[in-house]
Amino acid sequence: MTVTATLSLTDGRLLARLAADAVHARLTCGRLAARIPPGSPLHDDGASFVTLECGGALRGCVGSLEPVRALHHDVVHNALRAMNDPRLPPVTIADWPALDVKVSVLGAPEPIPAASREELLAALRPGVDGLIITDDGRRATFLPSVWVKLPDPEQFLAALLRKGGWAAPEWPAGLIAQRYGSTEFHDHAPRAALPP
Repeated sequence: MTVTATLSLTDGRLLARLAADAVHARLTCGRLAARIPPGSPLHDDGASFVTLECGGALRGCVGSLEPVRALHHDVVHNALRAMNDPRLPPVTIADWPALDVKVSVLGAPEPIPAASREELLAALRPGVDGLIITDDGRRATFLPSVWVKLPDPEQFLAALLRKGGWAAPEWPAGLIAQRYGSTEFHDHAPRAALPP
C-alpha cells in the first residue's frame, strides 16, 4: 500500500501547512511550528513535490519522484529547495503575503509501454497522469496538475520533451515513459506580511 492510499484530508492539510511553515521559518530564521503526531502515515516514506506560486506566477517547484525519506521530511526538504528553484529568483519576505503553497503527494510510477510518440500519446490520460520520461542521460517530469495549462496531449508531451532537453520533433531512441498519480493539498494566501 502506498502512502497516498493512507492519507486523510487532515493529513494532507497538515502537509500543506508544514510546507508553508518551512518557508515561513526560513524567511524569518525561526523554527518549524507544525508537529506530526506519532503513528501518522506522514512518518512513512513518500515522494512529494512542493509548488510555490505568488499571485499565480510560479516561484518554485521542486520534488522527489521516489520515496527516499519520511513524507513529512520530504515535504519540508522540497519546500526549502523550492524557495531557491534554480530556474527562478529566490522567494523573499515580500512574496510571503501572496504565496500559495501546494503539496503533491505522488503515487508509485508505472511503466507505459510505448515505442513511439504516437503510442505514448494514445496511452496518456489527460488530467490524470503525471509523466516521467527518461533515457540514458536525462529525466524530466510533469505533475498531473500541468494538464490544466497544457490540456492537449501533443502540447503536454512536446513541452516535457523540451523541458528535458530533447530535440523535438525527433523521438529519442531508448526513451522510457512512466505514469503516476498525485494527490494535491493546498495552503492558500493571503498571509500576514512579515517584518523586513
